Amino acid sequence: MDALAVLIPLLPFLAALLIGAGQLSGILNGEAGESATAIIASWAISMSSLLALVLLGADLLEKNTGSFNVGQWLASDTLNIRVNFITTGFSVILAALFAILLFIIMHFSINYMHKETGFHRFFFIMSLFASAMLLLVLSANAAGTFFGWEIAGLCSYLLIAYAYDRPVATSNATRVFVTNRIGEAGFILGTGLSYAWAGSINWSLLNASAAQLTTGQATGISLCFAIAAFAKSAQLPFTPWLARAMEGPTPSSAGFYGAVMIHAGVYLVCLLEPVFEQAPLTMAVLVAAGCTTAVYSFIVGLTQTDVKSSLVFATSGQLGLMFLECGLGFWQLASWHLCAHAILRSYLFLSAPSIIHNLHDNPVKTVAPFIAGLRWAYIASLQRFWLDQLTDWALVRPVLRLAHDLSYFDDHIVDQIMGVPAPAIRTISSLAQLEEKKIGARLDNEVDGFAHGSGLAGKLTQWFAAVMHWFEDRFILRGINKGASVYGRKLGHAANKFEQLILRPRYLVLFVLITLLVAF
Repeated sequence: MDALAVLIPLLPFLAALLIGAGQLSGILNGEAGESATAIIASWAISMSSLLALVLLGADLLEKNTGSFNVGQWLASDTLNIRVNFITTGFSVILAALFAILLFIIMHFSINYMHKETGFHRFFFIMSLFASAMLLLVLSANAAGTFFGWEIAGLCSYLLIAYAYDRPVATSNATRVFVTNRIGEAGFILGTGLSYAWAGSINWSLLNASAAQLTTGQATGISLCFAIAAFAKSAQLPFTPWLARAMEGPTPSSAGFYGAVMIHAGVYLVCLLEPVFEQAPLTMAVLVAAGCTTAVYSFIVGLTQTDVKSSLVFATSGQLGLMFLECGLGFWQLASWHLCAHAILRSYLFLSAPSIIHNLHDNPVKTVAPFIAGLRWAYIASLQRFWLDQLTDWALVRPVLRLAHDLSYFDDHIVDQIMGVPAPAIRTISSLAQLEEKKIGARLDNEVDGFAHGSGLAGKLTQWFAAVMHWFEDRFILRGINKGASVYGRKLGHAANKFEQLILRPRYLVLFVLITLLVAF
């Protein structure tokens, strides 16, 4: 029965491949192909659900060995990464639960997404997401879990930006994607520290060696994975991304942010229980983050006027309580809380459209009088405690200003020192000048001069350019045919476009970030 763990994430992945291939080839297209797409996606996830239930039953009957190895994926020196899966314990329970919930969501989506423009695209992404989440919970090592973690994040981005013609949807999707990259950096760093200090990235071996780790080592590893968990499960200071994710269709909100993906951070913490218990500081961080997120979500949730926003902050508040339970050592309670919350929240998200329809014009229940009199709390709640604005002020604006300063430095200082020839920027190459002479055109009024510069470096560059231009004009250009001239002109255009591309601010910021990473 252990081998079933391979098929559980594999079947939705094959469904995604079939739907994607059918869409690209034109076989699955428009309303006529909706039934075929729905059958492929629903049958794949239903078979995964059945196999997950069989695997869970075998585990309850103590028929499983605990893991299943497919083979070796990567070996380098002492690093040995195998493709293996967990077949016992909480991971199998979650795999069965998530597969069933995803089956319900897929079935619900067939009618909900009927005649939508991106019907086939939606089921392709949902099938890929189902495969990623089942891989995430069943993988027996950090590499496999990270693959599922990353693919699930990518699918989240694609479904938030489902209506990609709407600027709000694409902007929110980008911000969510960038926010989650912070958590994934923590995941990668935690994986590296696990290999450096515990000698393995296999979850069972890492947990087994937790007792041999020093307090500092356990704290370093657990803090990195805690950051990854906080970002994925929308804990402070990462909570605002969850509200932005509601731009996607309701079924995707139910699957990603109600039932399945939003719980990945809590699962990761529960998976590494022995490591976290060796790090009192990290346990305190879990308590602090979970408690503050629960309080924050409760206060902000009081002023939400639409169903999905209310559900979002109710979700983050419950997740905060789960992290609080983990930090206090109530691991079993957190596990059961996770399962119960996934079931309840998926139902609430899927029933949200019906609630909106049936409760139209229904008056909102008033809050308690002692809360209603706190006007400052009302304003703070309505503004969601200005977390988005603080993030822009602390992170986004400094990066933009840095890019502006670097561009100004390059234009007004570096170029002045180097004395860049002005016509050399406008003229693509000497080959283009030859073509200009052939057709009898003049792009400027300068007949004798080729380049003008400023400063000592500029004058040297001007003189050198004039000499090279004379040499090429007399000995090279007059001896070549028109084909070489055309090729040179195209090459000059390509070089000019490349230069404009690398001078964009985002590439300058990327260079600065790479420099900082190398420095540290």
